[in-house]
Amino acid sequence: MTLSTSPADRPAAEAALSGLYEEAGFAPPRFHWVPSPFAALHTAPPGLRAATPPAELGFDALPVVVALRARIVDVRLALDPLIRPAGAYAEVRREVGLPVAACATAVHQPGLVDAWETRFRSTGWYGALRGDWAAEADAARRRYGVALPEGSKRFLDLWKAAAASAGQWWPREDVCVVSERPREIHTEPDSPDGQVRLHRADGPAVRYADGWSAHAWHGTTVPEWVVERPSAARIAREHNVEIRRCAIERMGWGAYLDEAGLALVATAPDPGNPGFELRLYDTERRNTRVLLAVNGSVERDGHRRRYGLTVPGHLADPVEAAAWTYGLSGDVYATLSRRT
Repeated sequence: MTLSTSPADRPAAEAALSGLYEEAGFAPPRFHWVPSPFAALHTAPPGLRAATPPAELGFDALPVVVALRARIVDVRLALDPLIRPAGAYAEVRREVGLPVAACATAVHQPGLVDAWETRFRSTGWYGALRGDWAAEADAARRRYGVALPEGSKRFLDLWKAAAASAGQWWPREDVCVVSERPREIHTEPDSPDGQVRLHRADGPAVRYADGWSAHAWHGTTVPEWVVERPSAARIAREHNVEIRRCAIERMGWGAYLDEAGLALVATAPDPGNPGFELRLYDTERRNTRVLLAVNGSVERDGHRRRYGLTVPGHLADPVEAAAWTYGLSGDVYATLSRRT
């Protein structure tokens, strides 16, 4: 799994995938190339309508899928006893496996354009495609000199070659559907925790050659309007809390509050963040208010981020509302010297 936006190397990908089929005990398939995962998910398996539930597809039960996943298990079982005694497993997982999983999740996430694809993503094959298992095995082999059994080594090398040559792929016995890579991938710059997250503030974070694209805000896949046309009215109609949060951040809390016309209930100095103010607002949602606060720590650009938290509608004191978000009483929160 890579974040490359170069065109797929089709000969290399087909050679690697043919090798993987042979390693799993199957003849090389014919290949059906598509320009994007959107197109792939509507043609894989070929001949079935996109609305067909995955339970009816039985994709994870296909013999070639079962065999390939079994080989992945073999690689992991061969690797595990070799690196655990050296105490290297946690380091490899932290430094290599988790970032690769984040990259893969970022690029796969735009496939969640409807309920069918959401369910498809939850299959075991999606977990195999993420590729963090392969990154961990390869890192352990290179960094710690771990020598995998020859069969596992060849399977791993073929999997790496496939991941480095093309996008996602969906195997069946007679045909393998393979997606081209995106033309554009935009990620969050300078992520404080080092994770890779899709993010773009002025357009789609991922775009494929056929025009299929997806928007993301700091790692959260969002509808197009959140990035392109956020508004207080759309936010009010949105039921998903995370999407509302992203849309408000995209607008900026000041612009959102002005446009939404939320009534200010009360203000108070923030005991947990000296020099800054807590502001409590009514919302259009019943029994819900919004507490506007300033982050206790400084961002990388030297500013402090303003953020809003939903709190129960019965809270009328901003300090009590802030305390509620920490599971504290107002009296205890008032004694904090500094929150983060």
